[in-house]
Amino acid sequence: MLADKKYFLFDIDGTLAVDDTLYQGSRELISYIEAIGGRAFYITNNSVKSRKDYVEKFRKWGIGTEENQFMTASYAACRYLEKHYRGKTLFVMGTPSFVEEVKSFGLAVTEEPKKEVACVVVGFDRTLRYEKVEAACELLFRQDVDFIATNPDLRCPTAFGFVPDCGGICAMLHAAVKRTPRYIGKPDAEIVALCTEQVTARKEEVLVVGDRLYTDIACGIRAGVETALVYTGEAKEEDLMSTEFVPDYTFETIRQLYQQFRKSRGED
Repeated sequence: MLADKKYFLFDIDGTLAVDDTLYQGSRELISYIEAIGGRAFYITNNSVKSRKDYVEKFRKWGIGTEENQFMTASYAACRYLEKHYRGKTLFVMGTPSFVEEVKSFGLAVTEEPKKEVACVVVGFDRTLRYEKVEAACELLFRQDVDFIATNPDLRCPTAFGFVPDCGGICAMLHAAVKRTPRYIGKPDAEIVALCTEQVTARKEEVLVVGDRLYTDIACGIRAGVETALVYTGEAKEEDLMSTEFVPDYTFETIRQLYQQFRKSRGED
């Protein structure tokens, strides 16, 4: 039941905000969650920003956060790379912020197609140049080079519509090299576990909120918790007719979710 929820795991882009604009109701809902003794977490597949970057972004919105509230695809990818590629060289196609985050885990990074490269790592790269694409293709034609990506999202919401996300970039690479990466971010259920283990949450207390069916809603379903879809990003109502990832709740906006959550708890 909606009234039982205390721990909200929010997608950001298309759910709480678009670009640098916070949607109406986002700040109010986050504040209300804290007021009832709950906690908000942010499970974004956007690998452009590090967790520190997001803390600063939310501060500009007037929302105080801590790094451990953010489970980004880039952070999850770094944890995976630390476990499997320590001591090896990685070719990283990503923003300077993502590259620095990978390095902060003690991993060796290059932006050149060197012989010693063990893995190509792709994120949502807003600094993408064709030279990076060529280098990645050269490496991926070597069968001993692994292929890892932060998230499968095909497009990222913007104020004017959408731009290619990490999954879109990987689709371009696949067209050339016929290889598909192992995606680390949502819908991998580990993202949910990284949040809920901090507060020892019971599953009935958790709600995953997002705007995409195949990442956000699929992630919650795989983790065994309830999900809520908002129609302010990619998914539309008609998409529910053809998806295997059916949310438990649907709302037009995050503001409507806020209002319904208060109502479910007997408040106006």
